[in-house]
Amino acid sequence: MSLTPNYLNERICLNVLANSVENAKDCYEAAEGHVVLGVLSKKYATDEAAIEDMKQYQSATNNALSVGLGAGDPNQSQMVSRISAVLQPQHVNQVFTGVGTSRALLGQTDTVVNGLVSPTGKAGYVNIATGPLSSQAPAGIVPIETAIRLLQDMGGSSIKYFPMKGLAHREEYIAVAKACAEADFYLEPTGGIDLDNFEEIVQLAVDAGVKKIIPHVYSSIIDSTTGDTRVEDVQALLAIMKRIV
Repeated sequence: MSLTPNYLNERICLNVLANSVENAKDCYEAAEGHVVLGVLSKKYATDEAAIEDMKQYQSATNNALSVGLGAGDPNQSQMVSRISAVLQPQHVNQVFTGVGTSRALLGQTDTVVNGLVSPTGKAGYVNIATGPLSSQAPAGIVPIETAIRLLQDMGGSSIKYFPMKGLAHREEYIAVAKACAEADFYLEPTGGIDLDNFEEIVQLAVDAGVKKIIPHVYSSIIDSTTGDTRVEDVQALLAIMKRIV
């Protein structure tokens, strides 16, 4: 079972939510394998329940599992680290302060572990106070270059830039993308990404020279009736990815 996401042309891998094992399998096929399927730890009462269920997602998608927090909930940080240590998924979502724990418990460097940072309103600076306690304190605003180096110190793979609010933070996002490219660090834009703005968001990262990009497209492509991620939308996103790279 591969521990590394399957990037399209070694550059882009989609991240979408899976509502069920069947939905995960359908989305995996629709993306021709260039996807990691998000399953949120928050919906499970215990580690054991999460591990047992997520193993089914792994076997249905060649381990294209992305262990999620649940709406970026910092209180899920420890649970994500514990269950990821057992599951060894391809992708782990973490708040900034949870990255070191996740990497240490994984015991390998192949799984992608992102670290959540937020926009500040000022290009070149991000808020790293995204942990369970730090998120309740005044913002921890640091240069994006420093945030990346801190994440690298902790064994992180990528910046999870949230909330993007689509392209509301366009200039800030470009600065983040450039810094990621210069530091040979991956980038994961997330929050408010849809079929309309997806291409520009990914293209900006490609143009900046980011080595690997994992855009998260969540609620905008979820069927409100079934809760499933729409397969046809995943196919549409793959077509856009192919156009870009």
